[in-house]
Amino acid sequence: MRLRSFFTLLVPLAFASCLGDTSPTTNPLVPIENTTFAAALGVNLAASTKTSDGLYYRDTRTGTGTVVAAGQSVTVKYVGNFANGVQFDAGTYTFSIPGQVIQGWNEGLLGMNRGGARQLIIPPSLAYGSQDYNGIPGNSVLVFTVEPQ
Repeated sequence: MRLRSFFTLLVPLAFASCLGDTSPTTNPLVPIENTTFAAALGVNLAASTKTSDGLYYRDTRTGTGTVVAAGQSVTVKYVGNFANGVQFDAGTYTFSIPGQVIQGWNEGLLGMNRGGARQLIIPPSLAYGSQDYNGIPGNSVLVFTVEPQ
C-alpha cells in the first residue's frame, strides 16, 4: 500500500516537471532611476519633475491653451514606448480626467496646457503593475509623449 501511495504522489510531480514554467513572463522590477532608456526617447530624468509616487514628467513644448484640470474631458494625441525605444501604441484618445486611463496619465496630464507636449515616464505601479497586459510585460516602465488638444 505504501508503494502505491508513493507512486500516487510521484507520478503527478514528474508529469508537472515536464510541463516547464507556465507562469506569465514579466520584467524584473527596476526603479526608473536604474532603467536604461533608448537614446532616441530623449529621456532626461535630471530635467524632469518627479512626483511623490514615482512619476517623472517633462514639458517638451509649452502649450498656450487652457490648463487640463480634473473633471474635464480631454483629447490626447500620444505615442507609447517601452524603455528600450520600441513603440507599443500611438493614436488619439478622448476621456474624462481622472479615470478611464492608467494612473500615470491621470496624474501626468493635470496642470498641462493644451497644445503642449509632455513626456511621461511612468513606473509600473502607475501603469499595469506586475502583470502582463495586452502585450505589455509586467513591471514595464513606460514612456509616453502626450499632447492634449
